Amino acid sequence: MRRRDFLRTAARGAAAFGLFRTLPPTARPAPRPGPAADGLAALRERYFVRTLQLYPVTSTYLGGDGYSPALAAVNGTLRDYRPEALRAELEFYREVDRERRAIDPTRLGPADRIDYEVLGAQVGFVLHQIEERRHYQRAVDSYVAEPFRGVDWQLQQMDRPEGERGDEGEWELVIRRVEAIPRYLETARANLLAGKEAGNLPDRRLVQRDGVDGSAANEEYFRTTLPRTAAAFLGRRPFARATLARLTRASAAAADAWRGFGRFLVGTYDPSDVDRFAVGEEEYDWRLTHCLRVPRPAAELYDYGAEQVALYERRLFAVAREVAGAARLGLGFGSDAERRRSTRAVMEHLSQDAPRDDDELLRWYREAGARAVAYGFERRLFDIPKDYRLEVVPTPPVLRSTIDAAYYPAPPFKRTGVGRFYLTPTGNDPAALKLNNRASVADTAVHEGFPGHDWHYKYMSRYATEISNIRWLTPGAVEDSSSMWEDSMAAEGWALYAEDLMAEPAPGRPHGFYTAAEHLYELQGQLLRAVRVRVDVGLHTGRMSFDEAVDYFTAHVSFYPEACRRARRDPTARAVCDNARRAIYRYSKWPTQAITYNLGKAAIVSLREESRRRLGTRFSARAFHERLMRMGTIPVGYFREEFLGSPNASPR
Repeated sequence: MRRRDFLRTAARGAAAFGLFRTLPPTARPAPRPGPAADGLAALRERYFVRTLQLYPVTSTYLGGDGYSPALAAVNGTLRDYRPEALRAELEFYREVDRERRAIDPTRLGPADRIDYEVLGAQVGFVLHQIEERRHYQRAVDSYVAEPFRGVDWQLQQMDRPEGERGDEGEWELVIRRVEAIPRYLETARANLLAGKEAGNLPDRRLVQRDGVDGSAANEEYFRTTLPRTAAAFLGRRPFARATLARLTRASAAAADAWRGFGRFLVGTYDPSDVDRFAVGEEEYDWRLTHCLRVPRPAAELYDYGAEQVALYERRLFAVAREVAGAARLGLGFGSDAERRRSTRAVMEHLSQDAPRDDDELLRWYREAGARAVAYGFERRLFDIPKDYRLEVVPTPPVLRSTIDAAYYPAPPFKRTGVGRFYLTPTGNDPAALKLNNRASVADTAVHEGFPGHDWHYKYMSRYATEISNIRWLTPGAVEDSSSMWEDSMAAEGWALYAEDLMAEPAPGRPHGFYTAAEHLYELQGQLLRAVRVRVDVGLHTGRMSFDEAVDYFTAHVSFYPEACRRARRDPTARAVCDNARRAIYRYSKWPTQAITYNLGKAAIVSLREESRRRLGTRFSARAFHERLMRMGTIPVGYFREEFLGSPNASPR
């Protein structure tokens, strides 16, 4: 499906079915535009464009070259981490901060007041990261991920019929970006050495997994995969031969640079170094309030996480008992120990219906996604265009150390590209395939596909012109340890909310979209996100060690206590332990990202229920959802009061 065709069709459907309706305002009209609003608009625009120039891969992700002519050549560059460039960047953000503070927010309308807060939080985060934390001195995963992602997103956004992709100008920018990699890695080396000299060191796991292993994956990609992919995309057009030759030379030089960078990391850092992943309680609390607009401190969230774990365990045990009864498994659910053993036994029973191989696993995900969309049509959950489809593809190798399944959206400011639902192959490992049994697939397809990420981003893209530009930004980075994660609070909160939405009972369907067995895994997904609150706070505030977090995860997510101790003799325990270690590693390198799912969903539920209370019979869940999505990828905490109509008219 061509994305622009989807948008065009969707716009017609919106007009036909009243998609533009909003919740009624409950207060006085917004003030007319004036000097304050004009000043903020000019500052916001200058900040947005310059930020995408400074962060070229973020610009590629958002399709910045489709937003402004000033960003036309940015896809041919990488971020400049040299000391003089970082000093200039700091001065720019200080200037933006001074100008923002000079604006009186009380003279702004509701939407501008939200943007005023968002702008301040984003600028403050970047200043904090560069000036105070000097994150660039230990950002190993940023250095490894950015160049690959930049090129990969460029290829995704090329759009031509009949297999050929990209015009000559687009391929020129790809070549320039690849040619920039050796110098980019030279700067990375210098910054990391400065960090080592200052004692500002990355965690040893980050060095090995994202650094050494990621560099090896990048070497393979640039030496082999990229030239092969380019040859297929270029085809036999007049410029293809010369372009492929240049790209192949540049890719070989980049591959050599990645090989050297991996060796540099091995020779620079001690693999037996102490743990360095924890950001500390003071930093964690700052991120909660400043970035995510969460009013509760880490200590309170740690207890809240345990409460959420207990809540979802109770719900899950009840459904597990239902599944066990229907299957006549003869399991007991009396004591707590029995409930845990029996729930694991139910999951073991369901795991027997496992895919034969990765190809079948991929097919199951595609089928579950199609079924979810059909359910959405049947239940009239949203106004869904008839040609809406969900694409599921294997995860690129360089990203496989981090994700099992993930969604990467199409750029909102361009006419080309499609959203990608990435699914990481198991390598046809029988134990790993059992963990992806048939009943477990539906919930992930909902979260990553419909009405989760894929639908969310396509809906927002439909209304891209209504959403302020800075509400699309991912300050620091799109997705690595440099990230602010404000977008995750919105996007992951919505996707987890979508899981629950599809579980709401319907006539003849007590588990909504899901079967009872599938609902069991949906509840396990909710439980997983509750566990993340507990372990993320624990890891980063010193309340849990890495191994304690792994053990907590295996006991409360997989119901397999001490799985890592049994891993040598039990293949299933090994797969459970490996999955837990991969998850805890991700949380350890991305402070506060893991909590955004549960807390983001909770904020949406709270906003919905307060809207329902205030509006009474005028409340429409569908209208609420549509309006919420048009707020963009920022946490509810930035707009809750404005959304509810206080003190001025509701924002658009």
